[in-house]
Amino acid sequence: MAESLEREIKLRFAAPDEARAAVLAAGARLFRPRRLQDDALFDTDDEALRRQRSVLRVRREGERSALTFKGPVRPGPMKLREELETGVADGAVLSLVLERLGLRVWFRYQKYREEYAAEGVVIAVDETPIGTFVEVEGTEQGISKTAAALGRTRSDYILESYHALFLKNREALGFRGAHMVFDDPDRIT
Repeated sequence: MAESLEREIKLRFAAPDEARAAVLAAGARLFRPRRLQDDALFDTDDEALRRQRSVLRVRREGERSALTFKGPVRPGPMKLREELETGVADGAVLSLVLERLGLRVWFRYQKYREEYAAEGVVIAVDETPIGTFVEVEGTEQGISKTAAALGRTRSDYILESYHALFLKNREALGFRGAHMVFDDPDRIT
């Protein structure tokens, strides 16, 4: 099996409507509507995966679930890492299996995501409890071209994970817990 690499950046926007307008003005087209994603990151008690700078994630969104492994981030102007993902029938059962195997959820985060397609990239508008981000994933050339079409430069690229962004912003935003989740996801528009 060939190595599967994920290349991406995040860009911060002031509000979801501003992000959507910019993405549409850049010529992208909607291909997956807005939905809630609930992600749980798993690790062993001795943090074996985090020490390797790797991630094991169970993502649940409606009736769909996926298991994803992400390897260490490679140095560069964009976030680049190995990514292996497979769909699973039941994310809740998978989470129980992982717990029975000795893994624990160390971080949980939620976001509303809608996805757009443009040449060489997938563009996600993410509404999170810590703000609005546009995530651009694809080829290096496609990401650079899309970022420019969104009015951004390399200095605007965010390469940090949502966990790292949460840690930076949680006190200022008044979060008391260890997870980045909505108080009431059904109430968010």
